[in-house]
Amino acid sequence: MSTISNEKRKVRQQIKNSKASISFEEKTKCSLSILAKIEADSDFVNANIVFAYWALPDEVNTIDFINKWSNIKKFYLPVIVGELLELRLFEGMHKMCFDERFGILEPQGERLDDWNKVDYAIIPGVAFDMAGNRLGRGKGFYDKILGGISAKKVGICFDFQCLDNIPVEQTDIKMDTVFTENKVLR
Repeated sequence: MSTISNEKRKVRQQIKNSKASISFEEKTKCSLSILAKIEADSDFVNANIVFAYWALPDEVNTIDFINKWSNIKKFYLPVIVGELLELRLFEGMHKMCFDERFGILEPQGERLDDWNKVDYAIIPGVAFDMAGNRLGRGKGFYDKILGGISAKKVGICFDFQCLDNIPVEQTDIKMDTVFTENKVLR
């Protein structure tokens, strides 16, 4: 295993330990603060097609946010197909299916093949750094798609997930902005 891979593994474990000490109520409160920053971002306000994610329990909770805005904007969410992500239209809770492999809900709507149609991208991460670098869960799913999206890429995370520096590789895609409950990094 390479040195960078080892460093990434250590950061992932550090963040996992920190997440375990945060209550559901605290995550909810912080999530609302982070998502309010997105709602105030003029690029989001002007966006029609948004790439977002359906939150896992340890992530910034986007579920109510997506439900709130999906009547106004088109939200495309990731669906894991083999080693890649597809972007599929969110058409409401009734059209979400549970993927047992990863324990996540995935939309069944139309697939977005032209990623350049995305106006705004809301991206989760295990950690981000002050330069906008992103550390994911290690499968490279998001990096494969983000390289093909020209829209503003906004990483969202809790304060403790924002570090001074994280290990990066050439294939890791930087964010244009990172929002936490108390920080805005550009």
